[in-house]
Amino acid sequence: MEPHDYIVTKIEGEYATLTDTDTGDELFIALFLLPEGTDIGMTLHYENLCYEITGE
Repeated sequence: MEPHDYIVTKIEGEYATLTDTDTGDELFIALFLLPEGTDIGMTLHYENLCYEITGE
């Protein structure tokens, strides 16, 4: 899977909604798969099966 950048747009319980910055597509993902400290409004970079915080 190719690299993508996402913005965390919503957190509900143990899940987050990520919005792709290029396409606007939404992704619903468990928080435990995201970096510790992930919060609404942060930018995440996905590459090599890992998410990394790139902006707040």
